[in-house]
Amino acid sequence: MKLSSTTAQNSFKYGWLLSRIWPYIKPYWFRILLGFLVAVPLGLLDGVTAFALKPYMDYVIGGKACEFTILNHGFSITSLQMAIILPIGVVLFAAFQGVLRYLNGYLSTWTSQRITNDVKFDLFDRLIHMHPQFFDENSSGIIISRYMHDPSTASSGIVDQVKTITTSFFGALGLIAVMLYSSWRLAIIGVLVLCIAFVPIALIRKRIKAASNKNMVIGGNITTNINETYSGNKVMAAYELQDRQNEYFRHQTWDSFNVNMSLYKRAGWMSPLMYIIASFGIATVLGVGTYLIKSGNMTAGSFASFVTSLLLLYKPVKTLGNTLTSIQTIFVAMGRVFELFDLEPEIKDAPNAKTLTGLNSDIKFENVNFEYIPNHPVLKDLNLTVHKNESLAIVGNSGGGKSTLVNLIPRFYDIKSGSIKIDDVDIREYTISSLRKNISMVFQDNFLYSGTVRENIMMGNPKATEEDLQKAIESAHLQDMIKELPDGINTMLGERGLTLSGGQRQRVAIARAMLRNAPIVILDEATSALDNESEAIVQKAMDNLMVNRTVFIIAHRLSTIKNADRIAVINEGRLVELGTHDELMNIEHGEYKALYEMQFRNQEGVTV
Repeated sequence: MKLSSTTAQNSFKYGWLLSRIWPYIKPYWFRILLGFLVAVPLGLLDGVTAFALKPYMDYVIGGKACEFTILNHGFSITSLQMAIILPIGVVLFAAFQGVLRYLNGYLSTWTSQRITNDVKFDLFDRLIHMHPQFFDENSSGIIISRYMHDPSTASSGIVDQVKTITTSFFGALGLIAVMLYSSWRLAIIGVLVLCIAFVPIALIRKRIKAASNKNMVIGGNITTNINETYSGNKVMAAYELQDRQNEYFRHQTWDSFNVNMSLYKRAGWMSPLMYIIASFGIATVLGVGTYLIKSGNMTAGSFASFVTSLLLLYKPVKTLGNTLTSIQTIFVAMGRVFELFDLEPEIKDAPNAKTLTGLNSDIKFENVNFEYIPNHPVLKDLNLTVHKNESLAIVGNSGGGKSTLVNLIPRFYDIKSGSIKIDDVDIREYTISSLRKNISMVFQDNFLYSGTVRENIMMGNPKATEEDLQKAIESAHLQDMIKELPDGINTMLGERGLTLSGGQRQRVAIARAMLRNAPIVILDEATSALDNESEAIVQKAMDNLMVNRTVFIIAHRLSTIKNADRIAVINEGRLVELGTHDELMNIEHGEYKALYEMQFRNQEGVTV
C-alpha cells in the first residue's frame, strides 16, 4: 500500500476516532480527569477581575460604603477599605490561578507524552513487522512522517486541545455569568453576537483536511530528499548532484508554502470576520448600555464590569475558535494514524502455523511463479530441489530473478502460485519467526546498526555464549581486525557501520550469520563489491560458514561457483540449466557455457 495515496477518510467520524484513541487514554484517565477538574476553576477565575470592577466603580470611585448582611448580622466596608481589599484580592486570585495553570500544564504535558509514547510504541511495532514490499513501495520520508510525526500530532494534541477547550469554555462561562449579573439584557446581545462569530469555523473543515494531507505528502518528500542527500552524499559529490538535490528541496519547500498560503487564503478571513462581528456587538452594547445607565436601570459600575467581561470574553472565544480549527487538524492526523493501525502485513503466520526446527531432507520449489508488479512475472513455473547440506550456486543474466529466488525462502515476499517446501511442508505453514531462525543471510551490502562490533555480531544469536562468540569471530577471520580497533570488540560503529571497510563489514555480517548457526545459508552477491584482497579473506570466512549447511550462493567468483555441488542457471525468470560445472560446460551452446565464456574465463589463473 502506498501511504502517500491515503486521505484519512475517517477524519470526520469523531465518535469512531475517539473510540479508537480511548484505549490509549484509559490508563491515564485519573490524571486526565484531574487536569480537567483543575481546568474548570482555572477558566472560571478569568471573570474575577471583571467582577471586581463593579464594586470598585460603585464604592471606591463612587465614595460609598458597602453595606451587606450575613446571618442577620450587618456589615459595612468603607470606601477606603474597599480600595485596599479589592486590589489585594485580585492579586491573590491571580496567584492562585497561576498555581492552577502550572498544575494544569504539568498534568497535560505528562498525559500527552505518555499517550504519544504508547501510540508510537504500538505503531512502531506494526511498522517493523511489515513485509519488505511495503518498504519498497514507500519512501523513508513518508514512513517517518506517518509513523513518527502523525502520532505526536494526534495523541498529544487531543488531550492538550480538549483541556484548552475546557479552560476556555469555563472561562467564557464565568465571564458570561458576570455579564448576566451585571445586565441580562446586554448579556443576551453579547452572547448572540458571539454565537454568530462561531459560524465561519464550520465552513473550513474539509479545506483543513485537504491541506493537511497535501502537507503530509510534501513533508514526507522533503524528509526523503534529506535522507537521500545524507546516504548518497558520495554519489552526490562524485556526480555533482548538489544543484539537483537543492532544486528538489526548493521545489518541495515552495509546494509546502503554496499549500499553506492556499489554506490561509480560504481560512484566514475567519479571524478578521470574527473581529468585525464582535465590533458590531460591542457597538450595540455601548449604545444600549448608555440608554440603560441614563434611564437608571444600570449603574456605571455594572456597565464597566459588563464591558470588561465582554472584552475579556473575546479571548476565550477566539481561543475556542482556533482550538476547534486545530482539533480538525488533529482528527485528520488521527485518521491517518488509525489507517496505519488497520494496515495488515500481507505476509503473516497462517492459523495454527507449525514451528520449523531444522532441515531434515530438502527444499523444493514447485511450479513457483512470482511478480512484484501485477502481470509482470519475475519467476515463471520454476521447479528446483536442493538437498540437505548441498551447495547450490545460482547464476544468470542481470535481472533474471536470482536474488528474487533466494528472497522467497525466508518469505520476504510470498509467491503468486506454486509452493516452496521445506521437508515437504509449504513454508507458509511454518511460523515466520521459526522459518527465519533457520536461515542465515549475508547480503552484498550488509547493514550494520549503530552500536558496538560485539552488539552487531550478537544480533545473530543474543543468547550465544562468549565461547560461541569467539568461535564465530575466528571463523570469520575478524580477530586481527578487532585487535586494531581502538576499543576492540567494544568499539562503537558509526551509522550503518560506515567506519569499517566493505570487507570488514562483510566479515562482521558473516560472524553474525555464523553465530546464528542456522542450517540454511543464503549468500547474495556477498563478495561482489570487494577488491581482490578483501574478497579472498571474505571468501575464506564464507567457506567456514558453508560447512555442513544447505547453501544458496549468488556469486560472480568462479571458484565459488565451480566448487558448488550444483549450479542453477536462471534466465528471464526460468530455470534453464541445472548441474555441476563440468556437466553444464559439456552442453553445446548452453547458457552456462556462454556465460562462462563471457564472464568467468578471464578469472581463471587469478582466483582460486
